[in-house]
Amino acid sequence: MDKEFLGKYGKIIIDKDVISKLAGIAATECCGIVGMASSHVIADGIAGILGRESLSKGVDVIIKDDSIRIKVNIVVGYGINISVIARNVMDNVKYVVEKHVGTTVDYVDVNIQGVRVVD
Repeated sequence: MDKEFLGKYGKIIIDKDVISKLAGIAATECCGIVGMASSHVIADGIAGILGRESLSKGVDVIIKDDSIRIKVNIVVGYGINISVIARNVMDNVKYVVEKHVGTTVDYVDVNIQGVRVVD
């Protein structure tokens, strides 16, 4: 289901993939993030890092009424405090999506799918 807004001059529809891409970009901007992981990692058993063109595959978006719920799957760098990274990702994703979409984000779940040693 897409996000719909009724305005003075008509209807605006924002596709879930657009919201997923925004959330993916916002997550990868945070310090300590190596990349996004596929949401199907549990089935695959390997946390592969997604490329820039497929960031939305690491994000699940649920739209209910006037709110958005987001689940982000990330891979973090070794030696960095995971709780700090997760909080930064939550805050940045919430801010960016609310700013660009113009609606409330109820919550952002962060799933750490793997840890990588960064050179």
